[in-house]
Amino acid sequence: MPPPADLSQRLGRYEVTAVGGERARAFVPSPLPPVPPIDLAPFQGLLDRANQALGRLDGVASILPDTPLFLYMYVRKEAVLSSQIEGTQSSLSDLLLFEAEEAPGVPLDDVREVSNYVAAMDHGLARLKGGFPLSLRLLREIHGILLARGRGEGQDPGEFRRSQNWIGGTRPGNAAFVPPPPQEVTACMGDLERFLHAETPDIPVLVKAGLAHVQFETIHPFLDGNGRLGRLLITLFLCEQGVLRDPLLYLSLYFKANRSAYYERLQAVREIGEWERWLDFFLTGVVETSTQAAEAARRILVLFDADRRSIEALGRPASSALRVHQLLQTKPLITIPQAAHALALSRPTVASSLAHLQKAGIVRETTGRQRGRAFVYDRYLALLNEGTEPLRRG
Repeated sequence: MPPPADLSQRLGRYEVTAVGGERARAFVPSPLPPVPPIDLAPFQGLLDRANQALGRLDGVASILPDTPLFLYMYVRKEAVLSSQIEGTQSSLSDLLLFEAEEAPGVPLDDVREVSNYVAAMDHGLARLKGGFPLSLRLLREIHGILLARGRGEGQDPGEFRRSQNWIGGTRPGNAAFVPPPPQEVTACMGDLERFLHAETPDIPVLVKAGLAHVQFETIHPFLDGNGRLGRLLITLFLCEQGVLRDPLLYLSLYFKANRSAYYERLQAVREIGEWERWLDFFLTGVVETSTQAAEAARRILVLFDADRRSIEALGRPASSALRVHQLLQTKPLITIPQAAHALALSRPTVASSLAHLQKAGIVRETTGRQRGRAFVYDRYLALLNEGTEPLRRG
């Protein structure tokens, strides 16, 4: 899939910026769409596969008995993965412990960042469902929530940056990439917003989402949180455009597994206008991620069904145990007081139900304590945990 011979029009421009007495070249990207345009003919087979995989994933929602339940956990998995790319060490289990008001096994700020991400995603998706457009205002709102608490709260949450940032290195002079100077950020983001809402019948929605992601990452409009918001932008755009009924596509696992190629393809767009290789990488990720997510949903449905049949075989205790099992599908890590409150059951009834589930191999007690015990839906959490092992630092 070779690019056009003349890429000069695709290249942005460099401006000299001064930071701390040091001068550096900051890159200002050309507005989208790329000129000359991407020839999509060589991509048609891959684009068809991506759309088909996305359609199958969207169809999974129609067979799920409780789509909000699946989304509740799937969104949390994405929050963990996307935050890990930025260096947090939180696992999905840590987030669930935090939400259950138990002590996680990593620094609290790491888990807060993931919890913020969940809240930011929920806010953005709710605003879109309410008819609010995907706009610079909404992106700033989401960013404000993303950095509301924890390490990012001093990084101007909800505001475009007013100082120079950089990617890699210890200063702009030795950075791997220097985004636009702060005075160019608003204009660049305005161009991006116009592209998102422009009628572009010659650019398929999936391609448009891939182009917008690169442009956002290149502008890097905020002091912190750009990577997480740039990845979320893909899903928000596809939901707004009606390609997805539910926010089921998240590419963070693919980007995490292929992070060297991911950064290399982004940089190739900036340095030589190589949109074609990026698009090949991006659409391949859509195929792989959609297929994996659909398969995970099917495996989870099989697990829930098998465990439900095991519980029904318990006889008289089955009624309460089934209610606890239903709660565990939403919250795979629970304590007895929390379950009793959520289900309006007595604590002894919940404790008895959990004992039956433990004997059946459905839950596992995690604390080893007699008081303040916590129970985890082991096999469900194992399915959700696939791919969420924290990245090694260094």
